[in-house]
Amino acid sequence: METLIINIPDKKSALVKQILLGLGVTIKSENGDKMKPSDYAKSIQISKKDIQKMLKDISESRNEWERDI
Repeated sequence: METLIINIPDKKSALVKQILLGLGVTIKSENGDKMKPSDYAKSIQISKKDIQKMLKDISESRNEWERDI
């Protein structure tokens, strides 16, 4: 596997990342930080409201699972 470092202007970052992710590129930040949920949402174009609903559904599912044990 080959490593390529690309410096992208902040204004174009989201678009370039979305294109690269679509091509199957793995993106790592220089400092090794994981993507924030908001960054991930932008890359897959999910609204904040949809993410909040998904997190609520996951939490409710986890609570039901724990209650059933």
